[in-house]
Parts: sequence; C-alpha cells; structure tokens
Amino acid sequence: MKNNNLKKFLKGMTLPIVATLWLVGCSNSNNSSMIASVNGEEITEDELNETLTTQYGTEVLDTLITNKIIELEAKELGVSVSEEELQKEYDEYASRYGGEDALLELLDSYGMDVDDVKKDMETYLLTFKVMEDDLGITEEEIKTYFEENKETYGKAAEVEASHILVEDETTAQEVIDKLNAGGDFAELAKEYSTDTANNEDGGNLGYFGTGEMAEAFETAAFAMEVGEVSSEPVETEYGFHIIKVTDKIEGKEAVFDEVKDTVYQDLLAAKVNEQYSTWVTEKMSEYDIVNKLTD
Repeated sequence: MKNNNLKKFLKGMTLPIVATLWLVGCSNSNNSSMIASVNGEEITEDELNETLTTQYGTEVLDTLITNKIIELEAKELGVSVSEEELQKEYDEYASRYGGEDALLELLDSYGMDVDDVKKDMETYLLTFKVMEDDLGITEEEIKTYFEENKETYGKAAEVEASHILVEDETTAQEVIDKLNAGGDFAELAKEYSTDTANNEDGGNLGYFGTGEMAEAFETAAFAMEVGEVSSEPVETEYGFHIIKVTDKIEGKEAVFDEVKDTVYQDLLAAKVNEQYSTWVTEKMSEYDIVNKLTD
C-alpha cells in the first residue's frame, strides 16, 4: 500500500515548482522586462507568465484551493502534524532516494529545497488526519483487510548465502576439490568468481527470499543447511555456482493482534486514495470558493 501512497505524493511533488513560477508571475504582472531573446527578438516576463498561467494555472490553483480546504478542515477538527511525524515521513522519503544527500541533490536540480518537500508532506499527512473520521473504519474492516493481505504482514523465509560463479563445470569442480581439501571459500571466491559485484567480498549475496534468485540456485540454497557448501555445482543461465549457506531466517505467519496498527494504517491509506477525489469534491461544495481563472 505504501507504494501507491508514494506515487500519489510524488505526483504532487512537481506542483510547488510550477506554483512558484506562476505566483511569481502574478506578483510581477506589470513587469514586461526581457528574460530571453532569440536573434534579438525578446521574450518578456509577461509572455512567460501568460504561458505558465495558460498551461498550468488551473491545475496549480486547484491544488492550492484543495490544500487550503485541508488546512481549514484541520483547524476545525483541531488536528495537526507534529514535528516527529513530519521528520519520520521525511526520513522514510529520503531513504527511498538513497539517503538525504541524494534527495537534496535531486531537489536542487528542480530548484526546490527541504522546506518545499516538508510543506507538501505536511499537507499529505494532514489529509489522512482530516479524512480519518469521515471514513469511519471498523474493526471488522481491519480484520477483513488483514485476511485478504495476510501474506503481506507475515515474515517470509530468507537465506543468507555466498557463491562462487564460474563459466564451466570443469572449473567449478576444480573449486569444489580445493574446498574439500580445506580451501577458504572467501579466498577462492576472490580468485575464481566471475561475479564482480561480490567476489571481493567473498561472494557474499546477503539475504534473499523466494523469487529473487534464479530458480535452480534458489532451490538449492533453501534446501541446504547453515554452514553447508554445495557438493555439486548448480547450473543457471549465468554459469555454474558453488553455494555456501551462512544463515537462515524461518518464515513466520502474521498474527492479527501483532500487526493490527500497521494493517489499520494501510487500510486507511487505501481508503484515502480511493475516496480522495470524491471527498475533495464534496468539501468544495461546502466552501465559498472564488476562482478568477475559471469564474
């Protein structure tokens, strides 16, 4: 569910850029100074502002009106977003871009900063708070949603393994013979493995679940015991693997009482995404809205 929420939020992330340009344009509507030229032919600020308003003005203004409604609804309900909630959302968002430095670099390329993002995030989080009471999610709905998505909340079995990947079976058997003679797996991975992504790290692949590796490799790894090295090479489309299993995590079925809060938040997110447009339309009919772009 989180991915759907993120997509919705990301779609709105570009709006502050356009909104800023449009609002700046409105505030300087009497300024016709040149901002570009082609062979001496001027392009003025007025032309830019008119184009931005024509192409984006309605969409951006609708967004600003909606945000204002959410703000007013929040005041009426007495709800707000705490600094802790905002920071948590920001940290989660940054992690999806590989950390804050990567996010800041991206924002800078769009002419945005952290304040722009956090303002959007605050509105995003407020939307959930103001719609929550209207949605009236029941205990029965939460349980039904849990049963329908039970696998999502369980812990899938995982294996931690390393491998030595070679091109042919003869080389694979040579490596196995050296391992049987007491050779060190990590050192042999550095010497023989063609998987340059991890051979210098002893062939370490980390943890993986089902459906993440080539089928033959996965089947062999899950069938092995911790500390075991494959006695025969495992062939996949990538070549021949010698596998060493270093750890296993057993799968665990989800228990409703242990994940109830998470299930509720996911169900809330699903309902907000599903009913958001209808909710906004209904709220707009309750407010005295003046829109000079469409009126």
